[in-house]
Amino acid sequence: MIEAVDSSIWVANRMAKRKGTPKWLKETLELKDNHRWQTKPGYKIFVADRGAVRFDVPQNWHFEPDTKSFKFLDKAPPDDDCRLEVSFNRLPPADWSQFPLAQTLRRIADDDDREVIARGEVITLKRQTARIVWTELKFIDPEEKREAYSRICIGLGSNVQCLITFDYWADDADRLTPVWDEVLRSLTLGLYIRDPSIGTAFPD
Repeated sequence: MIEAVDSSIWVANRMAKRKGTPKWLKETLELKDNHRWQTKPGYKIFVADRGAVRFDVPQNWHFEPDTKSFKFLDKAPPDDDCRLEVSFNRLPPADWSQFPLAQTLRRIADDDDREVIARGEVITLKRQTARIVWTELKFIDPEEKREAYSRICIGLGSNVQCLITFDYWADDADRLTPVWDEVLRSLTLGLYIRDPSIGTAFPD
């Protein structure tokens, strides 16, 4: 992971695999004065694997890289009240325009084994180079017996497929729904970042 000194950007770069487990490189760099990174006040930019996935998250959230995903929490565990998690795959070059994205998402939602009490509709977002679908589940947390939401997003574009999930308490919906909106608004797939200190992106 590369983290800028001014705390406006996270960049995660995949290293060579050892025994099948992805490794991630972390270093610190300064953004150049003429950098082109832009985000809303209070947010930080996250970029994974040279630009395979990019979106914005709240600046002060806790970041946890895992072997197959990245997690963002509103506070460090065990005091966190929500979890945003993203994973992605680079796909072989092909025409993915006919892949049944909405049906795939609906199947994932229908197969959820939590105590689901409500399921939302599948919402489609159209972007110039990507298709994005998402939906929402409301469920009862088995440990705390509290109502919670789980939002699930699948994005597909530029031969990159990503899965984003966001779990949070129903009581926090007013505070956290804008976070989800900003993640989806800023979600970009498959743009190669040549120099993270500047942020200029080129299609792969």
